[in-house]
Amino acid sequence: MKADLPPDVATAAEAEWVRGELIRSLMRTARSTRVVGLLLIFLFAGVLWSDTRPLVLGLWAALAFGVAGLRLTIIRLYGRQALRAGAAEQVAFYARYGWIWPLSALAWGLSPVLHFDRAPLQDQFICWLILAGLGMFAINSFSFHLRTMRAYLNVLALVPLTVMLWRIGVDLHFRGPTYHYWLVLLLVTFWLLLLQAGRRLHVTHRKNFELQYRNMQLIESLTRQTHAALDAVEIKNRFLASAAHDLRQPVHALGLYADWLSGEPELVKEIAPKIVESTKAVNALFDSLFDLVRLDSGKIRLTIEPVDLDKVLHDLEVQYRPLAEAKGLQFRLHGVPGTVVSDPILLQRVVGNLVSNAIKYTDRGGILVASRVTRRGRRIEVWDTGMGIALEHQREIFREFYKVPAHEGTQDGFGLGLYIVARLSSILGHPLDLASRPGRGTVFRLDLDPTDPQQAAERAAAVQLVSRPWVRA
Repeated sequence: MKADLPPDVATAAEAEWVRGELIRSLMRTARSTRVVGLLLIFLFAGVLWSDTRPLVLGLWAALAFGVAGLRLTIIRLYGRQALRAGAAEQVAFYARYGWIWPLSALAWGLSPVLHFDRAPLQDQFICWLILAGLGMFAINSFSFHLRTMRAYLNVLALVPLTVMLWRIGVDLHFRGPTYHYWLVLLLVTFWLLLLQAGRRLHVTHRKNFELQYRNMQLIESLTRQTHAALDAVEIKNRFLASAAHDLRQPVHALGLYADWLSGEPELVKEIAPKIVESTKAVNALFDSLFDLVRLDSGKIRLTIEPVDLDKVLHDLEVQYRPLAEAKGLQFRLHGVPGTVVSDPILLQRVVGNLVSNAIKYTDRGGILVASRVTRRGRRIEVWDTGMGIALEHQREIFREFYKVPAHEGTQDGFGLGLYIVARLSSILGHPLDLASRPGRGTVFRLDLDPTDPQQAAERAAAVQLVSRPWVRA
């Protein structure tokens, strides 16, 4: 026979939890029936008190009480060490002390030495009835752990069978009464029936705990999904409030400029640039929202290939130098030639957002965009001499629609730029970290670890929020 049933479970964690709960249930039953075991020893000794020699009965009683005392000690030890422990501790404790149950069966299995063919039939009947009760008790108590139940029943049956066959063959030379053979057959039949019933009961216990585990997992999953749904509602509400607020201003300005222009067409040169700026603000919002939708729907298309860093920096300079100089800021570039494995469009989008943010929140000084070679590999850094970010906001700025309170310049922002940067850098596998000092400036560092196409595709397809980048103060 196999030592135990193979666990029909989905995961290793479930298998370990089920094993732990089965052992916990076995020990709980053992704690609740410890007094009954002691009473049975007194009952057994009382029945045979006048039927066997006191020395032999005393030796057996001493063995039975000794094993019972050892069993009680282990049960108390379990209460102190493993009663409230996890599944792994339950399994480890039982591996150390599970041998006590077969030893208890051995003590009871030797009892036919005292009564088989030596005591009156009525006393033998009572003793066999006690042993049968112990066998029934075993399938109820030990069926939680199939190996223990089989060991207990095997010892409880094989030892009496050995004693009976010795008496029948060696002592009586097969000349004893016929009921001896019927008793042997009855014991073997009862033993096999108990093993079969115990196995079925064990399967029932195991299935119940597997169902309990899966129900707990389902409840936990539903709880997480509920929290995610509530978070989604909160995000949606923030989105609607922020988008409505951010759209209202440039659209309202467009209406005013249009009315102004219709009434005073000679002011077209003065009003036209303002209309263009308002239109750009609306387009910038929609660009950010479209990026957000693509990220959350997992529809980002990736093209992973060698990317020339010089070309990336040159394109950024062409796009952003005029914006910086229009604000009176210096725009400096420092590049180390080389290539990295990434998506060229998404990489330029990430760095471009960082440069755009730096220009937006810097009023004097300048912007430095640099590519460097470090011990970890290539890196792009974006430095500015702007207002900086306080430590308590440095993680929050990567949340969608988050704007630093009382931060000059945030009134025109949508709170999506750095959120999109964080998402894209996580998809590409490029760690991003931040260092900033309020009033002195900020630096973002993007480590250009080679992008693994398969892993990037999996991260891009994930609808759930990816981890935010590590922010170093």
